[in-house]
This record gives sequence, C-alpha cells and structure tokens, in this order.
Amino acid sequence: MTTDIKSELDAILTGAAIFPLDDRAFLRITGTDATRWLNGMVTNSIQALAPGEGNYNFLLNAQGRIQGDCTIYREPGDEPTFLLETDATQLETIQQLLDKFIIMDDVELSRGLNIIGQPVVGVAVLGASAPELIHKHLFETNDEDEEVQLAVPKPGAMAYVLSRHPQKGLFSIEPNAGLGLVFTPPASSTPLFHIWLQNEDDRQHMRSLLEADGAVDLSNEAQEAFRILSGTPLFGVDIRDKDLPQETNQTHALHFAKGCYLGQEIVERIRSRGQVHRTFSGFRLTALPATLPTPLTSDGKPAGELTSAVTIGEETLALGYVRREALDRNQPLAYEGGMATPASLPFQMTPS
Repeated sequence: MTTDIKSELDAILTGAAIFPLDDRAFLRITGTDATRWLNGMVTNSIQALAPGEGNYNFLLNAQGRIQGDCTIYREPGDEPTFLLETDATQLETIQQLLDKFIIMDDVELSRGLNIIGQPVVGVAVLGASAPELIHKHLFETNDEDEEVQLAVPKPGAMAYVLSRHPQKGLFSIEPNAGLGLVFTPPASSTPLFHIWLQNEDDRQHMRSLLEADGAVDLSNEAQEAFRILSGTPLFGVDIRDKDLPQETNQTHALHFAKGCYLGQEIVERIRSRGQVHRTFSGFRLTALPATLPTPLTSDGKPAGELTSAVTIGEETLALGYVRREALDRNQPLAYEGGMATPASLPFQMTPS
C-alpha cells in the first residue's frame, strides 16, 4: 500500500475524509401495514424504531441463510414509512425477495430517494473531525446571540437539513423541508455521515466546502483498507448467501425479542444451542493471498477461509472465518503462501 493511501487513513484518524456515495440504493416502504409487515421480513426490530431512527438488518430465507443486508430508517413524520438503504448491486434481489411476501398487506415498495425535491446524489464524511464539519456546514446558525451546541445525530439516525444556516434548531423532524438529508449509519466506530443532496452542483459545492476545511478525498483503495481495518464485512465478499447470521458476528443486526420473522426459527435454534461452528474474525497474515477467498487449514484439515485482505505498510490484514475448535485450541492456521493469526476486530489504528 502506498504512502499516499496511508496518509488518507491518517486523515480519518486525525481529521476527515470524503468520498462520493455512488454505490447506494434506496427502497421506500409505505402503507398502513408497513411496520408490521417489514418487521416480519428482517432480523432487527423495525417496530421499535422512532421517527428518525435506523438499524442494520439481514434478510434471510426460510433456512436462515443471509440473502442480503441493509440499513432501514424510519422517516421523520407521523406516518410510519421506511427507507431501506443497501448496496446498489443488492437492490433488485432484495426487492424481489420482499415482493414475494406482499400478499394481502397494504404495503407498497418504490425505488429511489425522492422525498425532498429530488436528492439523488450523496457524499460521505468520515473521520474524527467529521461531526465538527457537519455542524459547521449544515447546521450552524448565523444568529450570534444564540448559543448553539454541537448536536449531530447519533449512529443509526436520519435528519432533514432545513438549510445550511437555520436560525432555530439544528435538526428538523419535518418531512419534505430543506436542502437534503443526513444519515448516520449504525454501528460505525468512527464518525460517519452520509449527506444526500438534490443535484450534482450541490454535491460539488459541499465537497468544496469540506475540502477547504482540510477534508481529503478518499480513494477506492483507501476505502477498502478502512473497511477491513474497521472489521466491516461486505455482502457478496465476506457475507454470502450460504452464511448464517451468527456466523458473521454482526450481533447488531439481530433482535431476539421482536417476534416472528422469516428465518427466525433457525436463528433462535442456533441461539438456544449456544454457538455456531465457525465465526467471523480478523487475521494478521505473513503475505497477501494470491486469490480470495482462500481456504485456511490446521494440521491439514479445513479450518476456515480468508475473504478480504489488504497490505498497509508492513502489515497484511484480512477478514474471514475460522472454525471455533481451531480458535479455541490456538492452532496454527495456514493458507497457500502464508500463515494466519486470528485478531480481534476492529484492528487497532494509529497515525503514521
């Protein structure tokens, strides 16, 4: 990994970085049955979401295997309507899966983020100083007599932006008002904000404001490196449709007291038995694997697999799965071309 990418990662730790949100897609769920129906389709508690709140979810099949992942936000406002955000490559599969289970329900699915004019472009702000920049450029008041606190939404929230300089209040819960939306994805250990704006001119203007305050552009390579460092699995790479929820170690996607949902019987059966045979983990490697995914072995027997890997400076780090017996016995793990040592997630990050 080049020195430039290391400096991009340093910017996240000590300042802020920005990157375009061109790979996200939205599905809006409306109707009088939306809350009950959606709660029965995903692994987290939709019925517990207050207006402006969101949570991370899996979608399962009847065998409990993961078919997709998403973040679902309840829109601000009185009517219980929801925004499902996912990777653009998953949208078709998720919509088809959900469509199959709308039978006698008053539920409608519609694609796109079209709730404040036409906010269709996004930019992400990531890093230690991201809250300060978000406050300054989106919610800071012009009224010198008004004391304004740094009040940004906690992880797992959405907020409408009334204007760049509202005179009262930092966030609005009034729908269809203002210039855009701000999302704070749940379970992010580093401050992260997704800003959605109405057109490309607005996005470029926002990028210019953030860059003027020191935010650096994050390359695709640095985004992938940070994803691995933070221990965030990617659906289609680290999470596949053969995987069970508890194997992924993403406990924030599961709610065990929400009631019935598709695949719940398998999830509950695993919970009652105490554990699964393998678990998602970080790894420190002696060399970058030639191909991914690549099998892990212990004493010549299958012991897991590596699914993502990156070299940062002198270190090669990976995400993947390890069988619990190999982990519990602290057995050496081998792959073609090197050795792997399990490591806790997220990886510890320190500036260069």
